[in-house]
Amino acid sequence: MGWDSIIEIKDLNKTFESTDNTVVALDNINLSIGRGEIFGIIGLSGAGKSTLVRCINLLEKPTQGTVIVDGRDMTALSERELREARRSIGMIFQGFNLLMQSTALDNICFPLRLAGVKKEKAYPAQLSGGQKQRVAIARALATNPKVLLCDEATSALDPTTTQSILALLKDLNQKLGVTVVVITHEMRVIEQICNRVAIIADSHIEEIGTVDEVFRHPKTAAARKLIHPVNGDFEKFTGKGRSLRLIFDGNNADQPVVASMVLKCGAPVSITYADTKKIHGKIFGQMILQLPENPATVQKMLAYLDEEHMTYKEEV
Repeated sequence: MGWDSIIEIKDLNKTFESTDNTVVALDNINLSIGRGEIFGIIGLSGAGKSTLVRCINLLEKPTQGTVIVDGRDMTALSERELREARRSIGMIFQGFNLLMQSTALDNICFPLRLAGVKKEKAYPAQLSGGQKQRVAIARALATNPKVLLCDEATSALDPTTTQSILALLKDLNQKLGVTVVVITHEMRVIEQICNRVAIIADSHIEEIGTVDEVFRHPKTAAARKLIHPVNGDFEKFTGKGRSLRLIFDGNNADQPVVASMVLKCGAPVSITYADTKKIHGKIFGQMILQLPENPATVQKMLAYLDEEHMTYKEEV
């Protein structure tokens, strides 16, 4: 591995027992997170991602396996040692988890410049969602942690506020060197700030890789389900004639491929679906085109795409 790992999760299992049955929340999780990186863990609801993040700081005790944070085996610590170790692991949540009867200053005992609160004291009820999350982030940083765990931290926020919180997390990572672990079900969060991502589904880690690798070449069904909609999702868009799926893999970011193809071939196409995103300055995603009915024109278009080294496949 090319970096110093700050979090090592080995053979982790977590089951919840009840009088009626046993629920396997995590099954044989192995994960290594590098010091100073922004690492994303994404999965649909019920996949096990929130249980996994709570196992990192032992808010949930693993049934089996080890969790090593900054060289310390968290599963082997006494309660006193665990409380001390948790000081190096900050955590923020979707619901902010602020003390509503305490002021923002009392909540964090930390300079409020990150929170954007001008008054010397303000109660959470007086703050917007974005301000509450900034207070929660400032509180999480008060002990100068090496790791910041973010469990669906932007899910309750509007898109504009989400952007500002993600920018803040990225800034903190770059300026303080804090390792950020982002737990989310939203691909837009992963693509904007994460270096690497793990796909979790049905209590397993299905795939791990850099964000652009996973977006360009998802290897598992779980990753493809999160990144690319299944073909059936396009049935309501496509009509008669041939449809083509164009794949943008970051290599044609600045080229107006579709517009140039239409001009060169002298026939229009309909864009029936598009899902593109910018990752580290490059465009990734896909687009569904409804092709003309004339077979000769279609062949010209395919030849043009081949010349431009575009990846495409026909939708059936």
